Amino acid sequence: MSCIEPSVRSVRLPVMAAALLWLAGCSTPLPPMAPAQLPAAGAPAAPSTYATPRNWEQYRMQAARRIVAANPQTSHTGDVQEPLLAIPVLEVELNGDGSVRNVNVLREPSQAKDTTRIAIDAVRRAGPFGDVTRLPKPWRFSEAFLFNDDRRFKPRSLD
Repeated sequence: MSCIEPSVRSVRLPVMAAALLWLAGCSTPLPPMAPAQLPAAGAPAAPSTYATPRNWEQYRMQAARRIVAANPQTSHTGDVQEPLLAIPVLEVELNGDGSVRNVNVLREPSQAKDTTRIAIDAVRRAGPFGDVTRLPKPWRFSEAFLFNDDRRFKPRSLD
């Protein structure tokens, strides 16, 4: 049996609920977590939220993270499978604002040739990658895409 009298118990629950609601109203709400959405074909992805890179190595790392984030259905960040299904290598030419000017294929795999198109589409979907005007010309970087048997890739920069 409880030590609290019935009249106190009946008041205690509503008072505690009101106090909890009041405390919840004092906190700063977290922004809603929305699932990653791919931009529509031809629509640019949101601008990069990363810090301004000081060199091409930092820029390439940020671009690789952006490519993975913009392509959740075709990318992964786990361990790299041995042996790999395919390794297409792309060179991405940029405009000053970081938008993709051109994508050149430096290496097309001998098997699973469709992975080259998957990689090109992933790069285009992830752009623009952020301002490059503070970096030395030519404004381009290369990336190898490490594909597993499920045709999901991991950028070599992140391995």
